[in-house]
Amino acid sequence: MSAEWAPPGVDPERPSVARVHDALLGGMENYASDRSVARKLKAAVPEVVDLVWCNRAFIGRVVDYLIREAGIRQIIDLGSGLPTVENTHEVAQFADPTARVVYVDIDPMVEPHAHAILSGNAYAEAITADARDAHGVLGHPALRRLIDPSQPTALLAIGLLHLFSDQENPHALIRDYVNALAPGSYLAVSNFLASESPKAKALEVMLQATMGTGYFRDEAAIARFFDGLVLVEPGVVRFPEWHPDERIPGPLAPWEELLLGGVARKP
Repeated sequence: MSAEWAPPGVDPERPSVARVHDALLGGMENYASDRSVARKLKAAVPEVVDLVWCNRAFIGRVVDYLIREAGIRQIIDLGSGLPTVENTHEVAQFADPTARVVYVDIDPMVEPHAHAILSGNAYAEAITADARDAHGVLGHPALRRLIDPSQPTALLAIGLLHLFSDQENPHALIRDYVNALAPGSYLAVSNFLASESPKAKALEVMLQATMGTGYFRDEAAIARFFDGLVLVEPGVVRFPEWHPDERIPGPLAPWEELLLGGVARKP
């Protein structure tokens, strides 16, 4: 990617989470600094690309459930990253063409690239905002144009919360979002799972060394994001175990043990 493609505020020499994710998926919207981090992550945990695709598949199953089974018609996707295959709005609108989706990401590259994909789509939008500012996100004019706060809404925080340290109090942040949602809304959350697994430790060390972020949490801490909500079966589980498209053939691979997630309804 040439430097002139960079929107204002983008430093091509500084890797971003969204662009590293794009590089791992084989996308083109990244710089040499992002590809360097992606190579280091793959060297530390060769299965990291499988992990990223596993994350995409989880999001797809969650969104399909929310639209087809939970009856949700509006979704806020926090930390959405750069557009790729099977985006949230594509899955949602395949089930219901009028489903409304707003993407939120702090990386200023996300919004213009999302707009290129969303051109002509009256029911999907992308905004540049910091997910740490719940009030600012939920009050953003572009979001309010599509999302009716009086109606049940799904909030996705998948692949995001491991970027926030405990000092940033992500549990309180999620409570702020949930408190602002209407009854009948849904929350989908994931986080890297802390464990003694060499794969987990290698990935956590490499994420913090290359990106300065990456906070793995134990099962109890991840489950606490759903306090006060009604968990959808099978609860907080490894990604392949949540509403699998097919029967899980056997024990999970070590890299499939690295991510924990779930979905819950606000009473």
